[in-house]
Amino acid sequence: MKTSPYKIFIFLLIATISYGAVAQDDRKNDKAKDSTDLKFQYLEEVQVAGFGRKDSLSRSNANIIIPTAILSTEKIEAYSPVELVSAINEIPGVYIQRGAINTNRITIRGVGSRTLYGTNKIRAYFNGIPITNGGGETAIDSYDPEYLEAVEIVKGPKATAYGTNLGGTILLTSKEVAAGKTEFNSSLTLGSFELFKNTIAVATATEKWAVNLKYDHLQTQGFKENNYYNRKALLLNSSYKFNRHCTVSLLAKYTDYYAQIPSSIGKTAFEEDPTQAAFSWKAAQGFEDNRQTLIGIGFTHQFSENLSNSSSVFYSYLDHYEPRPFNILDEYTHGYGARTVFTGDFKLLKKVVTFSLGSEYYKDEYNWKTIENLYEENNGNGSLEGSVASENLELRSNFNAFATITTVFLKKLKTQVGLNFNATEYTYRDHFNTGAANKSADRNFKPILAPSVNLHYTFSENLLGYFSFSRGFNYPSLEETLTPDGIINPTLGPAKGYNYEVGSNVFLFNRKLSLEVAAYFLSITDLLVADRIGEDQYIGRNAGKTHHKGIEIGVRYFQKMGREFTISPYINSEFTRHRFIDFTDGESDYSQKKLTGVPALKVSGGLNSNFNQFTLNANFLHVGEMPMTDSNSLYSDAYTVYNLKTTYTQELGKRLQLQLHLGVNNIGNKKYASSILINATSFGTSEPRYYYPGLPRNWYGVVSLWL
Repeated sequence: MKTSPYKIFIFLLIATISYGAVAQDDRKNDKAKDSTDLKFQYLEEVQVAGFGRKDSLSRSNANIIIPTAILSTEKIEAYSPVELVSAINEIPGVYIQRGAINTNRITIRGVGSRTLYGTNKIRAYFNGIPITNGGGETAIDSYDPEYLEAVEIVKGPKATAYGTNLGGTILLTSKEVAAGKTEFNSSLTLGSFELFKNTIAVATATEKWAVNLKYDHLQTQGFKENNYYNRKALLLNSSYKFNRHCTVSLLAKYTDYYAQIPSSIGKTAFEEDPTQAAFSWKAAQGFEDNRQTLIGIGFTHQFSENLSNSSSVFYSYLDHYEPRPFNILDEYTHGYGARTVFTGDFKLLKKVVTFSLGSEYYKDEYNWKTIENLYEENNGNGSLEGSVASENLELRSNFNAFATITTVFLKKLKTQVGLNFNATEYTYRDHFNTGAANKSADRNFKPILAPSVNLHYTFSENLLGYFSFSRGFNYPSLEETLTPDGIINPTLGPAKGYNYEVGSNVFLFNRKLSLEVAAYFLSITDLLVADRIGEDQYIGRNAGKTHHKGIEIGVRYFQKMGREFTISPYINSEFTRHRFIDFTDGESDYSQKKLTGVPALKVSGGLNSNFNQFTLNANFLHVGEMPMTDSNSLYSDAYTVYNLKTTYTQELGKRLQLQLHLGVNNIGNKKYASSILINATSFGTSEPRYYYPGLPRNWYGVVSLWL
């Protein structure tokens, strides 16, 4: 696939303008200020492409002036060390449906609910490196919560510097130690369903260099049939500072996991015995076998007090093998790219203007083939390879150029204007069919410009308000563009939308009580939907218009009661009204129906308390009923799940610390569907398989040593 001339032009234009500013600034000022200077600190804060740890987790890594949702280490540690889903589900406006550890669908403000398996309407980054593939798919299940320092979620297409996806952006940041410290940590987790998890981390840092090495091993039998999971992962994150101006970073992550697939089940099986796997998946002994590698090299340079740059190059590799009842998928993907961001400030009409200017290019080569599965002829021994049914190559490239300008008017009003330029191209090569039957084709989408405007007004130190307007889009994956005959559909285009949001943060009682309120309206046209054409086989099409409306409220209170006792209750809620405005499917008109797969109500809350060496975290999640069919003729049941975790910390010496954790999830042993498959259809006499049962009551214990 040839690189388009306009991409080269835009990249060179950004580099020329930025380096011109560098030369001018270097002539004006050859000396960088000390790191304690406020302006220098701000530049460090808005560098969005580096791998380093930010000084304060209250700051946004997304370079946005309005509030974003940030999960700190303390919030992540309030839940089981096995997964991130429960912690993220506390955030109003965000809902992750979980079929298994390796099967998650992330929905943000209703966007992504129509993705049947996995997540593909957001974009995610790990330490500044994109982990969303060229087809728009994102998986965060391989990222161990125990080595994450923070998770930031930008809801909606507001993160101009990270693409303007309709769902939003997720930024994962790993833990690091401060300069002058060396740490060793080892933790062991045991729990229900033969849960075993071991994590070992070693980290050391000086003023010049830092090394962080982490290893984790997770395995569990699962509570369902054909549900075994085994993961091993290794993470290396290091940096070297040549001087006050230049730092180079290295990130390397390797993950190897094997996960059996029980799949979804029908209503009768769900009510009578939710531990059973889908019949065909059990007979085929379906599973995923994944090997993933992620490598990134970053370079940060402070040219002057007014200009800095963070750049990175990255490579990813995925080897995936998945026997399924209808065929065996054998695939591997090479992904690579580069990202550069210049940040700085200048004066205009006596006002300080901060800018961010950059670009990102990502391309991957996706090789896949399907093989006949002869499991029915294998004497009950599971999947067996037969003849090759297809063999294909996809080249998928994505280019973003972006710029934001931020300034302050009238001392209280801060404004931020951004613009994102995106171009996406697909090349499809059919290596199986020859002659006239060959289906090779190219698909180049028209470039899209997406503006954004954020306004932040400080009424007082205890009251702020904000407004946001942004445009977003999501391209279909190449698979969605294929017709039932395997030919690219040139009429299928991206979903596009406009997002409006207004909100406020209020602090009362000496900032012990905080209240966050946000209201939004997202209008999406050319909605991408998946039509089922066979057992677990789908094609995409544009299908009308949706309106996403909602109100999100978060209340938190913190009270210190004596020297050693603190208590902090909180509650988060969202009230939504997501509707199809114009949506027809064949002869059926679903206009004005509720959006499928999204609850109208979600409430989470809990209590965090510390007393001497003890910590208590009690929390709950309530998810309202949601339509499972476009006709709204069938709904899932509402459910509430309660969890509890307590921690005891004991100093064993000047540097040695012991932590004991004990937790219980789903205390009430509620039977519920943690994920649903919308618009499921039946084959033969079998029931439609709508339900992924959630975990019943389960416990876990953790022993951690810190040195």
